[in-house]
Amino acid sequence: MSDLGALDLFLAGARVDAGVFALRPDYRALLIAVDGLVPGPSDRAGEELLQTAEAAARHRLGDQRVEDLPAVAAWRAAYRAFGAKPQRTRHSLEGLLRRVDAGLPRVNRLTDLYNAVSVLHQLPLGGEDLSRYVGPPRLVRAIGDEPFDTIAGGADVVDHPDPGEAIWCDSVGVTCRRWNWRQARRTQLRDDTTAALFILDALDPLTDEALHGAADDLVTHLSRFGPEVRVARRLVAGP
Repeated sequence: MSDLGALDLFLAGARVDAGVFALRPDYRALLIAVDGLVPGPSDRAGEELLQTAEAAARHRLGDQRVEDLPAVAAWRAAYRAFGAKPQRTRHSLEGLLRRVDAGLPRVNRLTDLYNAVSVLHQLPLGGEDLSRYVGPPRLVRAIGDEPFDTIAGGADVVDHPDPGEAIWCDSVGVTCRRWNWRQARRTQLRDDTTAALFILDALDPLTDEALHGAADDLVTHLSRFGPEVRVARRLVAGP
């Protein structure tokens, strides 16, 4: 992507199928496309933000169980709606919150940032390499034969989603299984990523105001990743 218009055009093609809204009419996806990023590994600013997120999560949890947090419970219910077992395949927010005591993962500057924002704002948030997309992103109910490239037993494999599963995909295959559970290897953020797509997932009780606040926070931090960072965003909601 070379300019803001190209980012807007990419996001204009994004869609969420009616079958997904039938599962959760309250679902909203806020998509943020970013270009002009200066790539790099984990850095001090990211480390400080992760530590802030860890402290905030410990304070919010207190003596509660992770699964009793409203945001976690809402996504557990969404997973059950398409047949997934949330105690076995946890949505991305719950997966991060369960790692807080041991420490959130440190991966690279982009991944560290979106993980921290996810925990701070209590919503699932994924990031992918925009340059590796073929066609715009789509959230659909799986047929079951869509290719999903992953690792199993230390080897590269092509897996497939369960029929009816909520999946993000492009024209080539699945980019993220079970709404926000596991990303494909093909579109993962890397240390050399210069263009990225971020997907912020929202269900009630998260308000639109809180959703946009999380997006604003993410964009503010992304602006330090280069002198020519360009950002486009689009909210996709039900009818």
